[in-house]
Amino acid sequence: MAETTGIAWCDSTFNAWIGCTEVSDGCTNCYARELDKRHRYGGAVHWGAGVPRYRTNAANWRKPLAWNKKAMASGKRWLVFTNSLADVFDNEVPEEWHTDLANLIGETPNLIWLLLTKRISNTKRWLPVDGIHDPVQPLPNVWLGASVVNQEEADRDIPKLLATPAAKRFVSYEPALGPVDFSAWLEGHEDNGVAWQAGRYVGTCLRWTPPLDWLIVGGESAQGGAKARPFDLAWARSTIKQCKAPGVAVFCKQIGANAGTLLRANDGTWERFPTKDRAGADPAEWPADLRVREFPA
Repeated sequence: MAETTGIAWCDSTFNAWIGCTEVSDGCTNCYARELDKRHRYGGAVHWGAGVPRYRTNAANWRKPLAWNKKAMASGKRWLVFTNSLADVFDNEVPEEWHTDLANLIGETPNLIWLLLTKRISNTKRWLPVDGIHDPVQPLPNVWLGASVVNQEEADRDIPKLLATPAAKRFVSYEPALGPVDFSAWLEGHEDNGVAWQAGRYVGTCLRWTPPLDWLIVGGESAQGGAKARPFDLAWARSTIKQCKAPGVAVFCKQIGANAGTLLRANDGTWERFPTKDRAGADPAEWPADLRVREFPA
């Protein structure tokens, strides 16, 4: 909820509301849940199914309007990560909150809104679109992202992401909990899609699936006294290598609090990579080949 942020792949963070429900293995050590527990925003905690979310105050909602003016004056791209303490497509959020956020995004065309979700299927209901000129045309200042932590989630959610209209599409592979082969989604391709008319199947047609525009990778930081799960540096190296050939922008955010290399899988022998930064977020401490922080054009 600040104009400046410690999250390296954006310029600002804006939280329209706070609270969520765990839906993924990546949620186990959720930093947002721990912050909510610690600060008790609005005097309560806001985590879990059926638990009311906390809408931030009107002064906070006005901040992006000021950022929009600054961005217009500077002429520079301003990236806003939306709902770092929630999920922007959370089912538990009142419909009018989604509408208000969509209106705010429409009112701030000089900001690039990064909508990152673990609920990519919900974009059909709440993704902000250009409803004035075209009810299905995505807003040019919205980048849509899916959060995945392993191959299973990538296989399930990245095709859904790429099938959703957006100015740019990205994946946050954080916390990375296992190796992922992203190659199927790093180059565009044509395949057979399903054609529908008036809600009825009428045949198949060629469909163009675009490539990902951006891939963010990172290890887990320690939260709430829990030990961070292992992040093998080989996963970051593989991700960077996969993105290099097709020219997809890749951003290594952090190597986490438990980075290292698995030496022997049979006995789980783990060689820890030491860092002073508790989240492993200082690139100066990393191997040189991991210091890659690219943004899409």
